[in-house]
Amino acid sequence: MNHSHPWRTVLSRFSPFASGSSSVDPDEQDSGPLAALGLATSWLNSPPLTAAALHGRVVLVDFWTYTCVNWLRTLPYREAWAEKYGRYGLALVGVHTPEFDFEHELGNVQRAVDDLAIDHPVAIDNDYAIWTSFDNHYWPALYFVDALGIVRHHHFGEGEYEQSEAMIQALLTEAGATGFDREPVRVDAIGVEAAAGWADLWSPENYLGYERTENFASPNGAVLGTGHDYVAPAELALNHWALAGDWNIDRGAVLLNRANGTISYRFHARDVNLVLAPGGGLVPFQVRIDGRPPAGDHGADVDADGNGLLDRPRLYQLVRQTGRITDRTFEIVFQQAGVLAYAFTFG
Repeated sequence: MNHSHPWRTVLSRFSPFASGSSSVDPDEQDSGPLAALGLATSWLNSPPLTAAALHGRVVLVDFWTYTCVNWLRTLPYREAWAEKYGRYGLALVGVHTPEFDFEHELGNVQRAVDDLAIDHPVAIDNDYAIWTSFDNHYWPALYFVDALGIVRHHHFGEGEYEQSEAMIQALLTEAGATGFDREPVRVDAIGVEAAAGWADLWSPENYLGYERTENFASPNGAVLGTGHDYVAPAELALNHWALAGDWNIDRGAVLLNRANGTISYRFHARDVNLVLAPGGGLVPFQVRIDGRPPAGDHGADVDADGNGLLDRPRLYQLVRQTGRITDRTFEIVFQQAGVLAYAFTFG
């Protein structure tokens, strides 16, 4: 199964509208795709939802995981649609299917829900049961379910927001809703939720664990599954990365064994994000761009001098450039051992 993120909008499909059908036998209301919601391991912001309870509403089923930058950049649109069309019969239901080990922990997901001010129902899909039932393969993925419980459309990845909103309007109209404004929503997203700078985005996502990483450039290569002292090369080619210090390169992440370990990356993008987890407690870190403090190019989790604090497992926005975008070298130094680094994403 492919658990990778689409780098941009990759697939979109309209299914033919059902014809000649205007009702569903009440006994069949829990047998459609929304019946999979009954497989959730728990719920946030709502008691458990059933297909029968949602019958008659247009439902957006939104597959996400809280460290996914691709999903974070879609969230303002999801929420704007729920606010605009909720009174006309639209229901937004999030399905949190975890990618990384720490995303299985309910407390971590609850904190992300709180931090992001998410108030719509969220099904916790730790066993991938809802994901499998929908035959889903991506974060983010949005399934459009009509008032009869039939999946009519899906969209994977970012973008095509006006087309998605047009589908919402079509399904609501078909269900008998009237009176809503047909002008597309406008969002003013900030921070990590702001749209990527696609024109300058030449660096794709890259995982750091040996199972899926690419372009590791420390001399003599990787020593897998055990501690090793790495050094960084004098120069990095674009989209190559390196370690310096005592690290384990494990299947899904790299683990720092001794304080003052460094990760460096040659990138071409407006933003640099990194999924990180502390080994325990708070871990100070410092960011450099081309060997200097980031100044005005610092991300939301770093100050102008490059200082940041690793406080919990999540995605950290470390760089947001304000000027001309070119190839640059990013470095992050962790001042305590135990840090786990999972994946770079760019924007």
